[in-house]
Amino acid sequence: MAPLLVVGLALCLSGTWAVDKGNFKTCEQSAFCKRQRALKPGESPYRALLETMELTNTRLTLQLINDNNKVRLLLELYRLQGNITRVKINELKPLKPRYEVPDVLIREPTTEPLSVLSQDENGVVLSLGVESQRVIISARPFRLDIMEGSDVLMSLNSRGLLAFEHLRMQEEKVEDGMWEETFKSHTDSKPNGPSAVSLDFSLPGVEHVYGIPEHADTLRLKTTDNGDPYRLYNLDVFQYELYNPMALYGSVPVMVAHSAQRTTGIFWLNAAETWVDISSNTAGKTVFGKMLDYVQGSSETPQTDVRWISESGIIDVFIMLGPTPKDVFSQYASLTGTQSFPPLASLGYHQCRWNYNDQEDVKSVDAGFDEHDIPYDFIWLDIEHTDGKRYFTWDPHKFATPKEMLQGLMDKKRKMVAIVDPHIKVDSNYKIHNEIRTLGFYVKNKDGGDYEGWCWPGSASYPDFTRADMRAWWASMFAYDQYEGTMENLYTWNDMNEPSVFNGPEVTMHKDAMHGSWEHRDLHNLYGLYVQMATAEGLIQRSGGVERPFVLTRAFFAGSQRIGAVWTGDNAAEWDHLKISIPMCLSMGLVGISFCGADIGGFFKSPSTELLVRWYQAGAYQPFYRAHAHLDTPRREPWLFGPENTALIREAVRQRYTFLPYWYQLFYRAHVTGEPVMRPLWVEYPQDLATFALEDEYLIGRDLLVHPVVEEGARGVTAYLPGKDEVWFDVHTFQKHNGAQNLYIPVTMSSIPVFQHGGSIIPRKLRVRRSSTCMEHDPYTLYVALNLQRTADGELYIDDGHTFNYEKKEFIYRKLTFANKVLSSVNLAPDAKFTTDSWIERIIVLGASKPSKVTLKTADGQEKQLEFDFDASMSVLTVRKPGMNAGADWTVTFQ
Repeated sequence: MAPLLVVGLALCLSGTWAVDKGNFKTCEQSAFCKRQRALKPGESPYRALLETMELTNTRLTLQLINDNNKVRLLLELYRLQGNITRVKINELKPLKPRYEVPDVLIREPTTEPLSVLSQDENGVVLSLGVESQRVIISARPFRLDIMEGSDVLMSLNSRGLLAFEHLRMQEEKVEDGMWEETFKSHTDSKPNGPSAVSLDFSLPGVEHVYGIPEHADTLRLKTTDNGDPYRLYNLDVFQYELYNPMALYGSVPVMVAHSAQRTTGIFWLNAAETWVDISSNTAGKTVFGKMLDYVQGSSETPQTDVRWISESGIIDVFIMLGPTPKDVFSQYASLTGTQSFPPLASLGYHQCRWNYNDQEDVKSVDAGFDEHDIPYDFIWLDIEHTDGKRYFTWDPHKFATPKEMLQGLMDKKRKMVAIVDPHIKVDSNYKIHNEIRTLGFYVKNKDGGDYEGWCWPGSASYPDFTRADMRAWWASMFAYDQYEGTMENLYTWNDMNEPSVFNGPEVTMHKDAMHGSWEHRDLHNLYGLYVQMATAEGLIQRSGGVERPFVLTRAFFAGSQRIGAVWTGDNAAEWDHLKISIPMCLSMGLVGISFCGADIGGFFKSPSTELLVRWYQAGAYQPFYRAHAHLDTPRREPWLFGPENTALIREAVRQRYTFLPYWYQLFYRAHVTGEPVMRPLWVEYPQDLATFALEDEYLIGRDLLVHPVVEEGARGVTAYLPGKDEVWFDVHTFQKHNGAQNLYIPVTMSSIPVFQHGGSIIPRKLRVRRSSTCMEHDPYTLYVALNLQRTADGELYIDDGHTFNYEKKEFIYRKLTFANKVLSSVNLAPDAKFTTDSWIERIIVLGASKPSKVTLKTADGQEKQLEFDFDASMSVLTVRKPGMNAGADWTVTFQ
């Protein structure tokens, strides 16, 4: 009976092809959200008790009192290194400790001195030490303003929506939902009663806010006055609806605010269910209305107001004061870490479906890529590869000799990913289950027994990944002698880790389940991060700490970027789902998670051939490049749609491989700096208002602008090329275009509109082989795109592609510069040591004039004349076989 029930559940969940919104709460159905949203602005009961203020060198504390119930709170204020202000608010004397999120911050942040500038009975003014920045704390009602000069950068509680539901003994007369709440057939026992926290933030001068993924919505966040707030609560939402603030698989409680004057960020460190309301005084104003304001000299400053509401925990907020977008990225990275540096092969193409049937199927698909000359690096196995959905096992009939299969892939320098989900089949004949139960490592239900729910294997229990000892045990299970049949070219995929519980409230775990002394409600959004963290640690440990892991996760939180990759979950084979993949991944990049992609072709349903081709083309220019499809869909390997479409897909995938040196160098930069790899145009053009809401095109790094074709039957696209003094070169035709214009580009089915920025140098590898590893020693072609008003530059990064040896300075990192008709390569890391067999086989200069001669000078002083061709019609100069080693110093002079 049990397996049939799970199959029935699965069909109910997956066969409808549309999300059942009734499975998921609205704010009105979430008791704490409804309570908090009912509060009226301007009626704050909180005042600051200035006489309680204490200031040490780095920390200010101050009590707040709620005049309605006399409960006192403790405010802590810190000035942190790098232009960040931290504000914490907790109960002064809680009945029991309230949850504070661990393991997300990479270290306790470094504080800097605070000092009092002035004080009276109405408030206190503190210096933040940076360019006349200061904090004004007003006493009645409590309010906190961060100023720079005469400008207010941000205000806290200016609308009086601070709320802190204190822990209390149960009263007799209580409002509905405070001590117990029912949704559908599920009752949440709420033993601690109401414990929600809320705070409002006002952002003067700001009309554009971004971030707080994951939502299938526009890049620029919308106002929520007339609907639900944005929800952050990790949930398994089958075939999610688009342009909706509903919660999805991951949550990063970080918002980025941008105007032409400044960029700031808010990081709300709370892992409980959270709702975010956004309102704006310019929302709904037409362009004409805004123009009228301008003509009539309206003095109203645009302003966005944001309110965060969380079910439990404390208020712990980091205000990142920029002032530039890249400052905000580095500020957030200083708190939660940077993007993990992935193995080079993981930036190649991944082939996946639910499921490849058996070893013979894997072998056949692998051979198909060779037969059709399409490169790929990873083939994936979904849940059916296991022995009855028992993870860390193989189906004894379909995958009887996994090492033989893995060795066959390794012989071709290819790899595999197998799924390992965190729901563990309750089965006394299953080693993993028995060990976890014996060790007491399962999440408990409210009565103290092991929590059980339904998922793919039937009845399942869920390891308590919040425990460090549980994570260490889980990591040990990836050892080659534990996870039998595995080899070093097998990597891991964590799915269903929201966690997904088919028969649970909102398809997830009951909030009153217990992790030690903490309720699941306190830390729900952390669960997926912990699963991925333990898995990645397992892959590192099995190699003796040598090899970089690759782990894909569906659920994520702040800090997930430092572990691995994410994808946008169970999308559909529809044009709108292709379009939404762009703002979804851009939003993740803005909050640190660069390694993002969407299932190529759509997970549910079957794409038209045109949609499939367009998705391959768009995906080739997004960070994580994986095709994936549902069990019930027809097979869609790239060669199944006729020779013409096979050729189009082959060309898209091959383009991806030529750009791998650029992708890899950008991921290295992201790992060092926290800058997103795939980024909105306003990150590089922060004062260009035309870029602020663009989401159908984007930049890869600074120097590639991509406008994928995402409309059915498109004959052309209009791309905005930014920058008044900039030039952009079509990477396919080398046609030159001026910036600060909307450019209409006619397209055919083979078109992928991509432009290289004038003033840049991009290294590529043009000899595409069957996998990235096969290309390791291949030569480079340098694409030098000139803007005659400035120096052109770029970077080249090379290491072994897969170990942590780069941390021991085993890499090549070079600055490429073209100035005054001289192209040079200079070492950016003189103390680093690494050698490469790769050489420079071609230099292509776009926007060039014809030289009389081209001379190479190497580091040892040798000179030689180089052969070149010049295409006068396109102003393209091609220098052939200069032949210098990619890791050497050299100059090429164009006379």
